[in-house]
Amino acid sequence: MTIKPNDDPTAAPPGRPPVVDLATWQAARDELLVREKAHTREADAIAAARRRLPMVEFDGKVEVVGPEGPVPFLDLFQGREELVVYKHMWHDGAPHQGQCEGCTTMAWQLKDAVYLNARGVSFAILTAGPWDEVASYVDFMGYTQPWYSVRDAAAPVGGGMGSLACFLRDGDRAFLTYSTTGRGNEAVGGFLALLDMTPYGRREAWEDDPEGWPEAPQSGSPVGGHGVPTCWYWRSDTDGTATWGPTSRPVPQWTRPGATPAETLGRNGRHH
Repeated sequence: MTIKPNDDPTAAPPGRPPVVDLATWQAARDELLVREKAHTREADAIAAARRRLPMVEFDGKVEVVGPEGPVPFLDLFQGREELVVYKHMWHDGAPHQGQCEGCTTMAWQLKDAVYLNARGVSFAILTAGPWDEVASYVDFMGYTQPWYSVRDAAAPVGGGMGSLACFLRDGDRAFLTYSTTGRGNEAVGGFLALLDMTPYGRREAWEDDPEGWPEAPQSGSPVGGHGVPTCWYWRSDTDGTATWGPTSRPVPQWTRPGATPAETLGRNGRHH
């Protein structure tokens, strides 16, 4: 459908959707809804195929380290049959602001797993960092979900950081059933789906936007210092400006107690 804006040139300034009457808008909305429903049905079909994936058995007694010391991986199920984990990257020895900004984005989203628990699913965050460093970070961030160090643990408990994984238990037996990474991690980032519904979307460089739409903010790249579009929700300075610069830290950290501007802010040179 081609939408023609009103004749009034002030009704649709550059960088704005065209202005139309309600009936025209509804017709365009109904047309898009057909595609959205097809997308939903395809997502349902993919989820059905996901439930039919085979699984891999592993030693569920392998130890991970949490606030109570070493515990068997099976304890992470908390007596439930299913478990979802997010594997958080870790930079040894880095200050809080030097930890992975992408993983911070994901881990920040799910502060309460009550709805997962109601369906017999537990949730935990795993990372390869040494527990003393991890415990300090968890305390600073105010995370409420359980964290565990899987340092030196073999896959599928360890390995594959920056990813989501699902597990099933049958008594004392444990199985890996699914894993995903990259944009697959968006399952725990509900704000991204909401942004996709807005006129300007995520404001990421890869998006297909109409001519004249606001561009993604530019800043120095964490690799090589070249100007690239910033993943704005990952890292900012105290003014909220997206930047990879020495005064930046992962966005949620600015709401934490003690996260005040300081000359010591910065990264350790590594990136997600």
